[in-house]
Amino acid sequence: MKYPVLAAALLGAACLLSACVTTTPTAGYPPVPPLQAETIPNPPVTATPLIWQPGHWNYAGNTYVWEPGVYVPQGSHSNMFMPGYWAQTTGGWAWQPAHWM
Repeated sequence: MKYPVLAAALLGAACLLSACVTTTPTAGYPPVPPLQAETIPNPPVTATPLIWQPGHWNYAGNTYVWEPGVYVPQGSHSNMFMPGYWAQTTGGWAWQPAHWM
């Protein structure tokens, strides 16, 4: 009776771990490089509320280009920043640039 429970636990763990693995296109696209470490400077003094936009990689046709972090006006976006990523669409793989959620 222990073995079915153990098998179910291992299967559940495998499913959870497979969700952590990110997939990138394999049709000649390079993998997304790891993020670079940044030191966040003190924000400039302005009347407009600012928020730190972290550095991120942008895909520039055949390679990735690092865009360093910068303070931007907070505006109407939230505090959640989504780095760029590859997404599979009906037309194939498409680069989704970094953006505010």
